[in-house]
Amino acid sequence: MTDPREPKQAKGVFIKTYGCQMNVYDSERMRDVLRPLGYAPVESADEADLVVLNTCHIREKATEKVYSELGQLKLTKQARGGNLTIAVAGCVAQAEGAEIMRRQPAVDLVLGPQSYHKLPEMIARASRAVGDRLETEFETLEKFDALPKTREADGPTAFLSVQEGCDKFCTFCVVPYTRGAELSRPVDDITMEGRSLAAQGVREITLLGQNVNAYHGAAPALTNEADWTLGQLVRHIAKIGGIERIRYTTSHPRDMDDDLIAAHGEVPEMMPFLHLPVQSGSDNILKAMNRGHTADEYREIIRKVRDARPDIAIASDFIVGFPGESDADFEATMQLVRDVDYAIAYSFKYSARPGTPAAEMFGQMPEEVKDARLQQLQQLLREQQIAFNRSKIGQTVPVLITGKGRNPGQAHGRSPWLQAVHFELPHDQAMTIADLVGSIVDVRVIDASLNSLSGELVKVREAAL
Repeated sequence: MTDPREPKQAKGVFIKTYGCQMNVYDSERMRDVLRPLGYAPVESADEADLVVLNTCHIREKATEKVYSELGQLKLTKQARGGNLTIAVAGCVAQAEGAEIMRRQPAVDLVLGPQSYHKLPEMIARASRAVGDRLETEFETLEKFDALPKTREADGPTAFLSVQEGCDKFCTFCVVPYTRGAELSRPVDDITMEGRSLAAQGVREITLLGQNVNAYHGAAPALTNEADWTLGQLVRHIAKIGGIERIRYTTSHPRDMDDDLIAAHGEVPEMMPFLHLPVQSGSDNILKAMNRGHTADEYREIIRKVRDARPDIAIASDFIVGFPGESDADFEATMQLVRDVDYAIAYSFKYSARPGTPAAEMFGQMPEEVKDARLQQLQQLLREQQIAFNRSKIGQTVPVLITGKGRNPGQAHGRSPWLQAVHFELPHDQAMTIADLVGSIVDVRVIDASLNSLSGELVKVREAAL
């Protein structure tokens, strides 16, 4: 007879995450809500009792990858005689919930981005073969209220969600339809989560939101103040003991206010990195995209940011081949890239998303035109990225060690500019890489590539606690 005092055998959960950093955060919180049910993370679907695909709907290829993955999971489920629970979460679930159930009957549960706190309840219902298997209602505030107030950290860096949803309605984007309206978490809730992460050794926090700089959250209860902006929140988070680095993503130019810009120069914990998507350098295309700003207004924001923090690295997103984009429009984008000089940028061909206004616009571009323009833009962006990385050669930079590198004896970390940094520990170094994870060390950069820096350890500034 089994002793009831013995712990039950943990069930395995494998969560595969597609898309943005918000999805990475959501996957972490799904693990949090599943832990009390006895689910422990495993490394692959083959080891799992529950597989969750946390999906992204921004690009068509990402959506098709989900259906391809579901086809493989169906075979795994059949081989096990049905003993595998398959859940689809995230933005594809929100946009195509009923279609997923129709197209792939092996799926047991479908839940949108605002419903994953209901995952334990849905699993219980599915196990009893009763209740709805589809949950895609927008209840953002309820989601945050229902989540555990603390979470288990996984290393010295962590995402912290402060805002969700979008009210901008860019004509190419599905986010307002899959994530809902903009909503900001109260400062007290964010602070509690941030303190919990710091207590577990997190040194770097990235504040997350679909439009994170649109943040307007309830001020701390004891202040009796109006809603705080992101600049105020950053200053507050910087006071949490143990938090040495703060980042935020993703921002919109329309919400880049002067106080937030000033914080880049005034708050030492703010890292010199800003991801500010512009999408196009053509005013005609920006208007068609409903971006609400011009190319010169964007240039002015970048000028102000660089005045506040001269060493800042600027990142962005670009879409080429938007409906109606002329040669002159594309050249305006190329000129903006030359003017700003990016440290890193992400660029994509326009892909029509069903239900968005741009999908019905006149002037859809031929694929060969989009391909040629994308190659031209990416070549320029690569040149700028390599030049920025090489500009660090010879400098000694502070690096937050996050773990082991690919090679034996090699450590991996992050520079203030979000570059991956690799270096080897000297043979006479008393501490191991595991000992140093979470430490900030000085590294002299000796080489640079497109995606990373390599260097030599100069000194350990401060060992992790």
